[in-house]
Amino acid sequence: MKLSVLDQTPTSNGQTSAQTFQNTIELAKLVDELGYNRIWYSEHHGATNLASASPEIMIAHIASTTKNIRVGSGGIMLMHYSPLKMAEVFKTLTTLYPNRIDFGVGRAPGGDRFSTLALHEGRQPNVLNQYDKLVETMMFMTDTMPEDHVYSRTLAAPLDAPLPEVWLLGSSGSSAAQAGRFGIGYSFAQFISGQLETSMLEAYHENFTPSEFMPAPKINVGYFVMAAETTEEAEYHAASLDLNLLFLDKGMPFQIFSPEEALNYSYTEMDKMAIEHNRKRFLVGSAKDVANTLREHDEKYGIAEAVLGTISHSHEARLQSYRLLAKELL
Repeated sequence: MKLSVLDQTPTSNGQTSAQTFQNTIELAKLVDELGYNRIWYSEHHGATNLASASPEIMIAHIASTTKNIRVGSGGIMLMHYSPLKMAEVFKTLTTLYPNRIDFGVGRAPGGDRFSTLALHEGRQPNVLNQYDKLVETMMFMTDTMPEDHVYSRTLAAPLDAPLPEVWLLGSSGSSAAQAGRFGIGYSFAQFISGQLETSMLEAYHENFTPSEFMPAPKINVGYFVMAAETTEEAEYHAASLDLNLLFLDKGMPFQIFSPEEALNYSYTEMDKMAIEHNRKRFLVGSAKDVANTLREHDEKYGIAEAVLGTISHSHEARLQSYRLLAKELL
């Protein structure tokens, strides 16, 4: 099984954004050395707990500081941007770092309604044409815009750039078949919905049509993960994520809580039920147990690649989780 990373650039209580980005660089260098396949950066706007609002800038910097790992977006929220601009950004990246860049696209806003309104300069975004925008972006990348298209005489620079891998991100399964029709990869966010099903992966494979971006189908699955030497240690660090997700669901601002803060928090019975429900979204335990669960998912669903997102208050605990799982699975 291939292992990859989703880095949402978490910012812990008392930590500056500059420290967060230094942690991001350290993590990227570590997983590159450990043999992870790819690392993706998310796009979040108006968040106090996540520092990455510009994955394209993160990609450029991280690709320059690593050697082998693929670097990409997980994902670009295409509803906010023009296809031409995104084609130009990623063609620039693939020219600088050929065969290492992934263009992962999400359909969510990546922020609250206030951030979305500001990104669209006070206008309501058109959320109905996102698949059309993805198609146009890919046509700009391949210089295949139809002659009768309004953009037929528009070129996306730089010319003759290598193509990135293109991925469509989804959390409900409804986009799986569409990713297959486009001939691009499909990344299912188990960490959002917790509802991985065989049927959605089958829909992707059944509809897959080879393309210039991807000659054969590729699927990966994203998980929240906290692994440690022992289950007790993993549960201790995972308490932070329990409280983080609870605050996120309530729409309350926060930075990444320490395990002590989380364990001493006064939870209502409804809070405890919400935490139990959210636990479907991530894997917590000893590295051996987490690795065995991933192997079971691979056997059951045919997952060739797991994308691991680890959020903890302790940066060292985060690094150690990735080290331990690499030792078990790579």
